[in-house]
Amino acid sequence: MADKPISLPAKLINGGIAGLIGVTCVFPIDLAKTRLQNQQNGQRMYTSMSDCLIKTIRSEGYFGMYRGAAVNLTLVTPEKAIKLAANDYFRHFLSRDGQKLTLLKEMLAGCGAGTCQVIVTTPMEMLKIQLQDAGRLDAQRKLMAAQAGVSSVTAEPVPRRTTALQISRELMRSKGIAGLYKGLGATLIRDVPFSVIYFPLFANLNKLGQSTPDDKAPFYVSFISGCAAGSIAAVAVNPCDVIKTRLQSLQRGVNEDTYSGVIDCTRKIWRSEGPAAFLKGAYCRALVIAPLFGIAQVVYFFGIAEFLLDHLPSRRD
Repeated sequence: MADKPISLPAKLINGGIAGLIGVTCVFPIDLAKTRLQNQQNGQRMYTSMSDCLIKTIRSEGYFGMYRGAAVNLTLVTPEKAIKLAANDYFRHFLSRDGQKLTLLKEMLAGCGAGTCQVIVTTPMEMLKIQLQDAGRLDAQRKLMAAQAGVSSVTAEPVPRRTTALQISRELMRSKGIAGLYKGLGATLIRDVPFSVIYFPLFANLNKLGQSTPDDKAPFYVSFISGCAAGSIAAVAVNPCDVIKTRLQSLQRGVNEDTYSGVIDCTRKIWRSEGPAAFLKGAYCRALVIAPLFGIAQVVYFFGIAEFLLDHLPSRRD
């Protein structure tokens, strides 16, 4: 019997719904991760995730924790849709001969998914990082002015808060489309290994909850499997995420290093901050990715889009 063809529109819709729900739940933790990763030796504004979130609420209000959320929510739908649908497509393609997927083929499918998603992930994270890190830079300016005994009136004025659209226009004007894809190499270095680890690990963990190979695992098994696989993959590639975050940050704090590329960034972090710096924000990233992919897999495996598409009124007369 021929394999049932996958429904690409349904996969895309499911991935989009999953991304919207997941990002809404975990975005404040992601903001803390970005700010912690961008801290270099010298002016350290935050000591931990909780300290970052508390200080953010005090200085920027509750919605300060959601700076950059708009661009993330706008682009996470195509990003998650591409990632999940591409993995499904490659798994389907690699198993067309009727043979069981080997671990190598599962990893190849994950590699394909990670490669496809960067077309959306790179500009999304590029813009998100500028907005997320702006509060840290503002707080650093105020702290240094206070330490220097400079009043808020005479201190260097804080730049006006910008939007993702303004940043996009400026980058397009000065550097063209390449400006939005700064850090593309670092994004690939992070996302391809992540997908290579995540998707095979999730698939095999999820199989543990299946009574027979043809049955679906219960939704709670998919959720736990997504959380476990996501957190493991996230921590494994965290050094790449630190490098990517540093490279995509357009503005620096006082006395903070600038970087010309992946190798230069790696070398400078190692020399000035030590190997432990590559694990900055690792627990935050695990806390972001675990529920994000747990929720994503539950929505995805419930097949909400398939249900909606199957029950839409027919257009035939």
